[in-house]
Amino acid sequence: MKDLKFVQKGQEFLKIALINLALLLVFLELGSLGWYFVKHKQFFYTREKAQDKSALGINLEGVRLKNESIVERFHPFFGFIQKPGPDFRPGFKNNNYGFISPYDYPFKKTKPNQFIIGVFGGSVASGYGIFEVQNKILPKYLKQLPGLKDKEFVILSFATGGYKQPQQLLILNYFLALGQELDMVVNIDGFNEVALSNLNNKNKVDLAMPSIQHILPLTSLANNSLSTKAMKSTIAIKENKARINQGLKSLRQCKLAACDALTSVYVQNLVNNYRKDVIRFEKESNQPEKDDGGSVVYINLNNSVMKDDVAFEQMAQNWAKSSIFMHKVLSASNVPYFHVLQPNQYYQTKRVFGEAEKQIAFNKDTPYAKAVQIGYPALLKKFANLEKNNITLVNAVNVFDKTKEAVYVDSCCHYNQAGEVVFSNYVGRSILEYLRKDEARSKKK
Repeated sequence: MKDLKFVQKGQEFLKIALINLALLLVFLELGSLGWYFVKHKQFFYTREKAQDKSALGINLEGVRLKNESIVERFHPFFGFIQKPGPDFRPGFKNNNYGFISPYDYPFKKTKPNQFIIGVFGGSVASGYGIFEVQNKILPKYLKQLPGLKDKEFVILSFATGGYKQPQQLLILNYFLALGQELDMVVNIDGFNEVALSNLNNKNKVDLAMPSIQHILPLTSLANNSLSTKAMKSTIAIKENKARINQGLKSLRQCKLAACDALTSVYVQNLVNNYRKDVIRFEKESNQPEKDDGGSVVYINLNNSVMKDDVAFEQMAQNWAKSSIFMHKVLSASNVPYFHVLQPNQYYQTKRVFGEAEKQIAFNKDTPYAKAVQIGYPALLKKFANLEKNNITLVNAVNVFDKTKEAVYVDSCCHYNQAGEVVFSNYVGRSILEYLRKDEARSKKK
């Protein structure tokens, strides 16, 4: 009899437990549905299926989903390029020169009404180029001009993460020598010229050399001299990358909102760990060899670290001169050149950051903050000289001042979708305004 009562109590307990579990799952699903709607602005069960990994709601900025941990390759003219091959964005590839583009270069016009816009700079410029190909914000503004309303606009990106002057200048001249036609050029830079050049200086590497963050790991690989810690970080990056790819695959296959929510948190945590491993790798691999006499790669070195005032003045001078020469070579063919100084969170403006964005956009340990705080004023002092040389400047440092929503996706310099919209519209409006004024001046003559 006691055994029967025990069994009945056990069954009752199991029943209550199952009911509670079912209620928990229901509430978890309802909560996940709300979370998904807030995040994606659509209902989970009637959602549009993500066409690519970047649309899954995971911040993949800076994550290289290919098999290689180091995807840069030495280039004898450019310093380094991205390894040519597929890209995770539909319609794009790392083309024959490693630029993220739908086309191989040099691109030849296939129709007489095509209008080619070349975009130069670092990763922010590369992101801008991708966004423009997808959304055609600049063409929308240019079509307001009578002479351009019937043009078919082709956006070509000659920008890659880590590029800084004089790389843009060298790349422009290289492709012009190969016969690349350009009808307009937009050069977006500033951050790399001070932030990455400052790292060069601190490691006694010539300021005009390519970024040591990119060159020294390649040099170490070429010399077979990566440290044990750097190799361990490489292994961790590779293993984590496999987990991220598998997590993204699982995320696409989720049938329930709760699955999407839990998997998203899991994958985002993997991404955060990936970024930490990358920082460790860069820290260990970006150490110049004390004796590079046996190196197969030659890098110009300085005898000592320059004082900040001297170094940043030279950085600004390199930046300005390179832009002037880009303008000179383009003006010889009557190609309009627009130089955009990109916004960055470490250059203080009137913008008020929300607490959530502060956690993403700022890092007290970053070496970039001081470089931008000293470097941007040095660049701004060169504006008068640039304008004297007839360069059309678009100063975008204040572009986010009136934007209340978050625009930064990392503690470096990159923008989210909302940021790209604001930035691209500002650049488009500024270029249209200049061209209209130039058109008006021409009519008066």
